[in-house]
Amino acid sequence: MASSLKSKRKYHVFLSFRGEDVRNNFLGHLYRALDQKGIYTYVDSEELRKGEQIDLVLMKAIEESQIAIIVFSKDYASSLWCLEELVKIIDCKKERDLMVFPLFYKVEPRELRTPRGSYRDAMVKHESKYGKDSKEVKRWEKALSDASYLSGWPLKDG
Repeated sequence: MASSLKSKRKYHVFLSFRGEDVRNNFLGHLYRALDQKGIYTYVDSEELRKGEQIDLVLMKAIEESQIAIIVFSKDYASSLWCLEELVKIIDCKKERDLMVFPLFYKVEPRELRTPRGSYRDAMVKHESKYGKDSKEVKRWEKALSDASYLSGWPLKDG
């Protein structure tokens, strides 16, 4: 069953990231390196076509990927899109054998887990909008916590 699922996957890698933090520097280098190795990678700026419904396209791309690389950066949790992608990625890891590799770009895993710093600030804003005990906030906090316990790579400078 798992092998038949993998054969139906369209992308080798799905990149989840906060555009403002990494799109014009680190992410460009990562995408080019993957592309040069022949690794077919979904990046919304490259694959998303004008007029497409963003949420459906992103969720489908995650489902059609073999690997998800999550680039956790300072403002990742401030984006509702990023949090929804993260929930879907964690669900697909559990249900579809999606391999997930977190990159901690100038943040520590513990910042996601507790949350602390910019992650705490983002969650406080989400709580004020949706309610502290809302279903959405709980889903996002759980996904952040789950991802923080995955073995990944810390990236500080360079």
